[in-house]
Amino acid sequence: MSLALPPLRLTGATILRDGELQRRSLSLADGRLTRGPLPEVNLSGFYILPGIIDLHGDGFERQIFPRHSAPFPLSAALAATDREAAAHGVTTAFLAQGWSWEGGTRGPDQAEAVMQAVEAYRPAALTDLRIQLRAEIRFVEGVARLLAAVERFGVGYVVFNDHLEEGLQMARQSPADFAVWARKLGTRPEMLRARMDAAPGCAAEVPRSLCAMAEAFDRLGVSYGSHDDPDAETREYYTMIGARIAEFPLTRRAASAAHAMMCPVIMGAPNVVRGGSQAGNVAARELIAAGQCDALVSDYHIPALALAAWTLVDSAVLDLPRAWALISEKPAEILRLPDRGRLIPGLRADLVVVNAATRAIEATITRGRLTYLAGEAGCRFVSQPQALRMAAE
Repeated sequence: MSLALPPLRLTGATILRDGELQRRSLSLADGRLTRGPLPEVNLSGFYILPGIIDLHGDGFERQIFPRHSAPFPLSAALAATDREAAAHGVTTAFLAQGWSWEGGTRGPDQAEAVMQAVEAYRPAALTDLRIQLRAEIRFVEGVARLLAAVERFGVGYVVFNDHLEEGLQMARQSPADFAVWARKLGTRPEMLRARMDAAPGCAAEVPRSLCAMAEAFDRLGVSYGSHDDPDAETREYYTMIGARIAEFPLTRRAASAAHAMMCPVIMGAPNVVRGGSQAGNVAARELIAAGQCDALVSDYHIPALALAAWTLVDSAVLDLPRAWALISEKPAEILRLPDRGRLIPGLRADLVVVNAATRAIEATITRGRLTYLAGEAGCRFVSQPQALRMAAE
């Protein structure tokens, strides 16, 4: 584990606080934001922004399987993901792990291995790494095991998926793409198709299993929602069972329905950066402009989080405080993390130092620990005798 910084006061920077950019100092000690005359580091020419909270990222899968047939140890993959997250300003990251009839990389065995690896790696982690489970609702036979894993590993966030019809359509219309999907899962196309053909037989049991999961999640204090809602009716259905978070609604109608039902809507940051969905679904910028998107997540590309905030600023969709809130304050509210997402004395010292001229992230501090340092900000920190003490304390 990286050691905590000594008590410091960061001066001269422009700080995001109370929904606006302010010229004021910021102090930290013992892992928390604080007040008081402390040794100073001059950060004039920089922004200090709340640490980024990523509620859904599956890019870590590429660290485990850089090639479909070449898996790497989970500990090494988590370390690489952790460092990438820190370098891009992420202080809390939910790794989106599948729990599905698909098996392979999305099956229960792999999911439990990832959860166990995260638990073992956590004491050495730079970033606050957590698990989000993506539960396929047709995988009824896996529900009891899923609930046991959620309780055992303290999983705090689950979303419901139903990608069966999408998979069947791919098998019929695009056999080559279906074969690629099967290879990614470590199986053969005919075996994957057999799993899919067996899944609809559980359809009658799906409502009961969903209600059982919702009841258990309420008891355990787990936040839960749905993924890829195609329409308003689907969102209403999930809202009725308590799955309030709407992650990646596919259409404007689904997002509008979620907004009307006061359900938080989460969209992908890559969608914002690229100007639209790579799958042809509703554009995130369109929803943000309409006030119907509450938070952004990395989805498959961690660097897109900060890039999305600046994209919204440059396209005059939002100012910087509101754009940055989509990746800091709002995710904290959605996942009920009251100790982070804002720069207020008493909260965790989770923050990002951004070069105002280049917009490059040059320092990340997570719970008062320096997890990333580069560029001019690096020179400012190491030029302070007090900051140099961090390696010895």
